[in-house]
Amino acid sequence: MTTFTAIENISRRDVLKLFGAAGGGLALSATGLAWSPMALAQDKQALMNLFIAIGEDDKVYLTCHRSEMGQGIRTGIPQVLADELEADWDKIVVVQGLGDKRYGDQNTDGSRSIRKQYYKMRQMGAMARTMLEQAAADKWQVPISEVYAKANKVHHKGSAKNFTFGELALAAAKVVTPDVASIKFKADSDFNFIGKPKTIVDMDDMLSGKAMYGYDIKVDGMVYASITRPPVLGSDVASFDDSDARKVAGVIDVIQLPVPQGAPLFKALGGLAVIATNTWSAVQGRKALKITWTKSVNDSHDTEQYMAELVEKVKQPGKVMRQLGESVTDWPQASTINAVYSVPYLAHAMMEPPVATANVTAQGCEIWASTQTPQSTQQNVAAVLGLSEDKVKVNVTLLGGGFGRKSKPDFSVEAAMLSQRLNKPVKVSWTREDDIQHGYYHAISAQFYQAKLDANNQPQALLARTGFPSISSTFAEGVDTPSAGELDLGFSDVPLALGQIQLEAVKAKAHTRIGWLRSVCNIQHAFGIGSFVDELAVKAGKPCIAMWRQLLGEARQETFADQGFKYGNYGETLADHPVDVGRYHHLLDVIEQRLSEQPNVAANQGWGFAIHRSFTSYVAVATLVDVTDGKLKVLKTISAIDAGLVVNPDRLKSQTEGAIIFGLSLAMMGEISFKEGKVEQANFHDYPVLRLPQSPDIEVIHIESTANPAGVGEPGVPPVAPSLTNAIFAATGKRYRDLPLNRVLRV
Repeated sequence: MTTFTAIENISRRDVLKLFGAAGGGLALSATGLAWSPMALAQDKQALMNLFIAIGEDDKVYLTCHRSEMGQGIRTGIPQVLADELEADWDKIVVVQGLGDKRYGDQNTDGSRSIRKQYYKMRQMGAMARTMLEQAAADKWQVPISEVYAKANKVHHKGSAKNFTFGELALAAAKVVTPDVASIKFKADSDFNFIGKPKTIVDMDDMLSGKAMYGYDIKVDGMVYASITRPPVLGSDVASFDDSDARKVAGVIDVIQLPVPQGAPLFKALGGLAVIATNTWSAVQGRKALKITWTKSVNDSHDTEQYMAELVEKVKQPGKVMRQLGESVTDWPQASTINAVYSVPYLAHAMMEPPVATANVTAQGCEIWASTQTPQSTQQNVAAVLGLSEDKVKVNVTLLGGGFGRKSKPDFSVEAAMLSQRLNKPVKVSWTREDDIQHGYYHAISAQFYQAKLDANNQPQALLARTGFPSISSTFAEGVDTPSAGELDLGFSDVPLALGQIQLEAVKAKAHTRIGWLRSVCNIQHAFGIGSFVDELAVKAGKPCIAMWRQLLGEARQETFADQGFKYGNYGETLADHPVDVGRYHHLLDVIEQRLSEQPNVAANQGWGFAIHRSFTSYVAVATLVDVTDGKLKVLKTISAIDAGLVVNPDRLKSQTEGAIIFGLSLAMMGEISFKEGKVEQANFHDYPVLRLPQSPDIEVIHIESTANPAGVGEPGVPPVAPSLTNAIFAATGKRYRDLPLNRVLRV
């Protein structure tokens, strides 16, 4: 088994330390600009941080500028870099990049790390390889065409001569950086690492307890903070008595934090912070606080009432967001089918709650955080401290899960504010209760679907409406309508081949912080369309897969031209990532064949199906359930995923398995409810996640493809819920349109 050097954060100064004692080496930045670390020692500035560095020790240092939260990106990025570089995997040291905008986008969400970085990282690897080959050719005084790199060496084709990468590092650093247009990529058939299963580089440290997460950070002289935040968004401390809190052994101080004005953004929520010499004392001191809170405009927020209002809204006309053909004006009762589907607020509930350590000094601020967004952390911390961004250093630890919550750096802002106030390092640790009760929630939502049928109960026209408080409300006051980008997530972009389609959105005011959660709006939209297609199939007397085939129509690339909206396509061009109906059909065929191989179901059992495209990937899910005496048991789930070219198939499998567990947790038990503006749930006892006895047998089918790399982390989630509820209908004849299912079934 390969043993990897401990992953480190690295900066320009760290590079000097890395190479200063042993000599020089080759370094390559994201723009392809090369420099020698020895030149850096002479104060020659580098334009960007490192992706590739090669030392005279023959070690290859590969920087991962994305955040690792279990998805395997600290293995995937090095796989791509190392393959084009022709590095020896056993000589690789993975380096964690600091927060730095010179890397380009570091926001690790949206299932886009490989999708956005694949070709850039191949360029970086190919450039470095070319420079090494040119250095060797110069030494041998032969054309570069006579040399080639392989396994950390450059070989001469006409002899047995070779140089190690380490022997060439200094000379290669002086080679003129090749133009991007001139570099040559390897043939896909020559890949050593891309497309091959790789155990994640952090695995040994994770299994041995050596891996460093946000909660593991210790800084000399640091103190610990536990914060009681306002129970209702917008409320503030009216008065407080901290006398009992200060009597708790270890408590140092109690500090009031200001409540932010305007849109929530990534600001600290305010409240009272108990400062102590250890986390336990901070939490116990916090429990002893006596606080009276001011009133808030959100005091009356009640999810039961809010959902009832939202359901009525989606039954009424909204703003047309996409239209194909003429509006249907007649909906005869005998030939119309409609339904409303609802999804409650949801929380991320990752295993490691938010945590950050900050040290503010006269020189600036240093942060250690389990963050998905080091650059956003930099920006928001700098803003609250009144510093320039270059004075904020952000060290990225491993994340014990993220799911989008750790893309919001409010917890780092809290730590920085307290450190500045106390003039010493401060660690802010959120408890599970903090995470559940003060998060950025996935929006509560309702969807209305209506279809007009012909005499044979075949759908001819579709009307659909969606309503939910927008994520945009977190960033601007007064926003009460979903954004086009949110509607693109599984609502506007379903490529149905009907003659008349009208999609609308209704207004919904936000009463809490709304944020992105794994799969974002695809969660509710896939549940709506996935359930409704099954209802259409039942009405038409055909299998759900057959109804999907019919509704999708012939294989084609859908552009949504002349339908009244511009499709965002997850930030990708339709040329690079088309909406390819042929890929839908292939998944339908694969799952249909696999289902034909399954044994007959017993009484009270049934299979359900759903398919969905998100983050430019295509996923189909079939789920088998047993429902006996009101008790739901999920027996098996089959998921087929087409994510284009996949760098690490091992991660595709694990991420899809995780997506199924995540999706089942949400569908069966996920619900955040508000009463008098306050979250009613507190911990895993009332916001449960799937346990082992509830987990099904999982089969993942990887559809191998040469299409451009697409997302993997999130696309597996959306089809899970509708496949589950469709399976329950197949088993019982009962249709459940409102999540979670533990309201009506024992799970």
